[in-house]
Amino acid sequence: MNRVDISVLAGEKNLKRWRVYKFMTNSEGYAPLTVAIIGTGFGGLCMAIQLKKAGINSFMIFEKADKVGGTWRDNTYPGAACDVPSHLYSFSFEPKYDWTRKYSQQSEIFDYLQHCVDKYRLAPHIRFNTEIQEITFDEKSALWHFKTTNEEEFTTKILVSACGQLNRPAYPKIEGRESFAGMQFHSARWNHDYDLRGKKVAVIGTGASAIQFVPEVVKQAEHVILFQRTPPWVMAKYDRAYTSFEKTLFKDFPLLQTLHRLQIYLTHEIHYFGFQKGNPFNSLMQYLAHHNLETAIKDPKLRAILTPNYPIGCKRVLISNDYFPALAKENVAVLTDDVVEIKAEGVLSDKGDLYPVDTIIYGTGFQSTDFLAPMKITGRGGLDLNQVWHDGAEAYLGMTVSGFPNLFIMYGPNTNLGHNSIIYMLESQAQYIMSYMALLQEKNLAYLELKRERQSSYNKEIQSQLNQSIWNAGCTSWYKTASGKNTNNWPGLTFVYNYKTSKVDINDYHVAFNS
Repeated sequence: MNRVDISVLAGEKNLKRWRVYKFMTNSEGYAPLTVAIIGTGFGGLCMAIQLKKAGINSFMIFEKADKVGGTWRDNTYPGAACDVPSHLYSFSFEPKYDWTRKYSQQSEIFDYLQHCVDKYRLAPHIRFNTEIQEITFDEKSALWHFKTTNEEEFTTKILVSACGQLNRPAYPKIEGRESFAGMQFHSARWNHDYDLRGKKVAVIGTGASAIQFVPEVVKQAEHVILFQRTPPWVMAKYDRAYTSFEKTLFKDFPLLQTLHRLQIYLTHEIHYFGFQKGNPFNSLMQYLAHHNLETAIKDPKLRAILTPNYPIGCKRVLISNDYFPALAKENVAVLTDDVVEIKAEGVLSDKGDLYPVDTIIYGTGFQSTDFLAPMKITGRGGLDLNQVWHDGAEAYLGMTVSGFPNLFIMYGPNTNLGHNSIIYMLESQAQYIMSYMALLQEKNLAYLELKRERQSSYNKEIQSQLNQSIWNAGCTSWYKTASGKNTNNWPGLTFVYNYKTSKVDINDYHVAFNS
């Protein structure tokens, strides 16, 4: 058959009999893996759990840090929390009934991921402090060969990158950063040993992390100067603690939790229409955001500074109840000056004003469009992925790239969301990869290689849909490359993506049989 249904094949005996490929061993004596996964965030753990459920144990997860968790391990800044409701920002197959709040904080999400590792016994499959440096496809053996920064070498049949889009902090290109005499750090590398009490702090950047940590910094610091290049649209955050009664109901009657999760999902799915040009939902979103700003900020001058001059949704929409009240405090100054240089004693603006500070905190986000960097990946025939993506990353369904057989990218190009939970997308991707593996097994295939024309037609369609969205309304954002190509966002409804990834169509691929 040409199409493989994951609901039939995943976990069934044909996958449980997946053989361990033993074409060769390397100098360290490691046998080739069936699957190698890079990263222990939600994507990597989701993939690993699905393999475990299918009885496939010849896999390994490579993690460059010493703990699991991905972005929820790295971002420990004060106030760190999720902007997707707790019961939706978790695996559908591993419900947690006792989330403490509607929107979980970082520590609780990190604990949830560790729970998943423990429950599914993933620890023996994880290799910590191991960063992948170079990956090469060998056509003769149909294996991926990869080398770590520790000079270890491994081989694998299937390679799954689950590095995510938000794992490499972006520092601003400002002259003199290394000359600053005080303390400076990025929000994703928070210095918890440093005491902010009584300090004069400069915050550069007003992204999703900044609106969470700025209110906490304001509580401690003597004075805070926020350098804002572009004001974000900020919606109210309908957050509260779950009551003991609610948590007991979810636990004793799991169907209630399932229905609650479904209600959250459908509500967020409707938000999709707010990101379409000319849609009334977009106007409603903008009205609500304006109301949130006007309610919190009474000073007309400050309100003008904090009012965006672009349509809501063009950049990431943020949610917070304490960001605007924090900026209205007497010990806070919001400046629109450009930072042109950092001196030993402080920050120099484009107006020639020098602001002496003790501390600089960068809330400048991540290198979101440099997918898979800094790894060097070489596909069939010596194809270099960096060269293939020189005009901006693209992949079929955000996962597979022509010229790179048996390679998958979870949370890859154009799979980010502005309206719903990325966990739903990751589960969809895992089901597609499991379906792909079942097809290899059933047909006795060495690999499938995506047809170039399929990748091209798919991405033309994606970019065409993005042109109808508010993301392409003219502003710059982390969704786009320097040339303006949107390489990050999925332009449709999430259930459509789930449908597209539920079955592998062999006609999308060139086929190579095992010899």
